[in-house]
Amino acid sequence: MIRVFNTLSGQKEEFEPRKGKNVGMFVCGPTVYDYSHIGHARTYIIFDVIAKYLRYKGYKVEFVMNITDIDDRIIDRAKKEDRPWKEIAEFYEKSFMDDIKKLKINSVNKFIPATNHIKEIIKQISTLIEKGYAYQIEDGVYFDISKFEDYGKLAKRTVEQAEDAVSRIDESVKKRNKGDFVLWRLSKKDEPSWPSPWGDGRPGWHIEDTAITEKYLGQQYDIHGGGQDLIFPHHEAEITQQEAASGKKPFVRYWLHSGLVRINGQKMSKSLKNYIIIQDALKEYSPESLRFMAINAHYRSSVEYREDLTEQSETAIQRFHELINKLELVKKTGLKKEKEEIDEIIKNTKTEFESKMDDDFNTPEALAVLFNFIRIINAFIDDGSLDKKSAGRVIKFLEEVDGVFGILSQKESDIPEKIFELVRKREELRKQKAWLEADKVRNEIQVMGYLVEDTSYGPLIKLK
Repeated sequence: MIRVFNTLSGQKEEFEPRKGKNVGMFVCGPTVYDYSHIGHARTYIIFDVIAKYLRYKGYKVEFVMNITDIDDRIIDRAKKEDRPWKEIAEFYEKSFMDDIKKLKINSVNKFIPATNHIKEIIKQISTLIEKGYAYQIEDGVYFDISKFEDYGKLAKRTVEQAEDAVSRIDESVKKRNKGDFVLWRLSKKDEPSWPSPWGDGRPGWHIEDTAITEKYLGQQYDIHGGGQDLIFPHHEAEITQQEAASGKKPFVRYWLHSGLVRINGQKMSKSLKNYIIIQDALKEYSPESLRFMAINAHYRSSVEYREDLTEQSETAIQRFHELINKLELVKKTGLKKEKEEIDEIIKNTKTEFESKMDDDFNTPEALAVLFNFIRIINAFIDDGSLDKKSAGRVIKFLEEVDGVFGILSQKESDIPEKIFELVRKREELRKQKAWLEADKVRNEIQVMGYLVEDTSYGPLIKLK
């Protein structure tokens, strides 16, 4: 049984979706006014792994992510650069989607731009006004938090604490309460706008998410994820809006929040200008190393970004690759007699791996299980006792696990043919006992960025 830590209850709970094995899942996407940074990347990677693990366990996950493609910050950037707001939004949305693809985040069923659903947003605001939860003043329509008695239940805050926001909050001197948040903002001259019963304007930040999730996941669903910095006021506002509009509780059964990425002890953020964009990080490190770094700490923990941690991730991933390459070699030249205990070892490892992941998606402990498995299999390879079929079963298990983690990339087919030619040439020289010439070929291979390890199964090619 999977257990998850629910921010709403403040404790671990058994995971029981509302409709059997069907899971509705939503994660807050980007506001596309700038490049995404590695703090964003960690959140998206974490929930990609969570969605993939749920599918690995047999759940049918409908995973939706919004894209905020209209926002004050998009408008401000458009004015600053003297470009159309739509051009800004489309440029950074494409950049985000490129990042997502490169980071192997492929579990999301739908990416939904907010401006595609203005009709649904207006409908939900109309419902809130009709029910007495929202009111209009000169600059837009606001939600009256004093009308919703459960306001603050996610963040454990009272109405009086509502102005103490972690993320964006709406300012207007004519609001009824300091914490009231905008649902529909009337547009100024030359700003983007859509017609509505309250005047031409644009949606508030919070309302787009509930309008989108109601359309695609229903008025109630199973998992809502995002960074811890979004708990208040953003996710609090989502609960308030949807439960007030629909009258159904709970809006979301499980709230999962990922820890922040910090740099020099501070939250990595665009407002502090202390961030590293994903594109720049990918120039230095592989997507797999960034994924490993994201899951090498528990998802609810904050992590400090340091270059040495990313380099350690590269080294750790290389251990997986080296084992895979060794196993491919064993498949070609290993023993024919099957090593009977391999099936039991794989079975026990899989059970332990799932036990760690079932405990609130404990990826660092699950990785520790896999590294112990690597140690055991390497010992069999080193003593020459692993057979061909067992090697194949080990590879299949590692690939199954990597379907969740996405940290493996290099296979033999990625190694240039020139390297294989040099390795074959070196083997011929060694057979002829031309040791000096063989060493020269080994050096040539090293210059090209690869190493050759001589094993009982034959030469193993590794990245330098």
